[in-house]
Amino acid sequence: MTPFKIKNRDARRLWLQAQGLASAPTGPLDVMAVIRQLGFVQLDTIQVVARAHHHILWSRNQNYRETMLDPLMAKHRALFEHFTHDASVLPMEFLPMWQRQFRRKKERIERLGWYSSMPDAEGRAGIKARIAQEGPLSTHAFDTKVDGPKQMWSRPPHKLALDYMWYSGELATSHRENFTKFYDLAERVFPDHLREQQHDDDVQVDWLCRAALDRIGCGALGEIQKFWEATDAKEVRAWAEQATDLIAIEIEDAEGNWCPAVAPADIEERLARVQAPTSRLRILNPFDPVIRDRNRLERLFGFNYRVEMFVPATKRVWGYYVFPLLEGDRFVGRVEAKADRNTGTLRVVNLWNEPGVRWTQARQVRLVGEVQRMARFVGVPEIEWACLAPTIE
Repeated sequence: MTPFKIKNRDARRLWLQAQGLASAPTGPLDVMAVIRQLGFVQLDTIQVVARAHHHILWSRNQNYRETMLDPLMAKHRALFEHFTHDASVLPMEFLPMWQRQFRRKKERIERLGWYSSMPDAEGRAGIKARIAQEGPLSTHAFDTKVDGPKQMWSRPPHKLALDYMWYSGELATSHRENFTKFYDLAERVFPDHLREQQHDDDVQVDWLCRAALDRIGCGALGEIQKFWEATDAKEVRAWAEQATDLIAIEIEDAEGNWCPAVAPADIEERLARVQAPTSRLRILNPFDPVIRDRNRLERLFGFNYRVEMFVPATKRVWGYYVFPLLEGDRFVGRVEAKADRNTGTLRVVNLWNEPGVRWTQARQVRLVGEVQRMARFVGVPEIEWACLAPTIE
């Protein structure tokens, strides 16, 4: 039987629509609805223009402002923080299906011996007792020191203990202050009716795989596994073999090759509802969900992108923090920009068009408009163009 085939442009549009980038980023804003659609939002400390989590949400609806996220976790308990591929916030109602991830992270830490220098069970109990008595505490409330020479990723014993208990679900993020994490007892953060739910492992795996597939539209098993990083490859293969409502398909990549993948049984109906994305030019964050899986990004869009923050300056191809430019259903360039909130300036440092993309006057106007909107988002009134646009045709 010939597999159902999805042309490259349709696959790209399906992915962008599933990830909230197909429509113009305007209109009424429901932050929780955006996060539910995405599944999670990665947190990141780096603030070259805006921190990744704020930028990701702003890209979906530009009425979003940076003060809107924290209350959803700290006050309303609508979100919880844990580790997908990295530290992220997830809708609180996902908690029952995240229990295996607490267990997986704990088991992996113990198996690899990463935290061998953390306090023992009695010492960890003492840390929890302090939190129980004093309320949420950050790592700054403790004063243990790193033994021996301090390495780049060295952590003092108390920090290892706090993280171990956070990964395992004994502690939870209560809130953040200036991005500093405050730890509290899980039972004081997670609602009882969610924390006490118990689901078999195969039920959680089924939910995770289906939720991932729903949010990527269609894809290879490895892409389903990579979405949450809460299952392993063997588990995803076993799930796909047992699922009776998946169909085998082939997806055309950016070079015209056909790649095996899977899709929901209603994929034809989903494709029929897909519309051409807005032509509005968007400045995306390097940690945006559409950018994060670099292999999928290159396979579908032919867009080769790598984060160069940890690459020595002399070896960078582009720059320290470079933003991809999405227009319609293709990536047309990349821009390097920096915001200085003290001086109220957004500086556009460099701009590159992708090979084969004509940089027209209309495209430059769209970029200028998006830069202006970004400047308003981060609250800087001045824009400084320190580079020339590519040759305009």
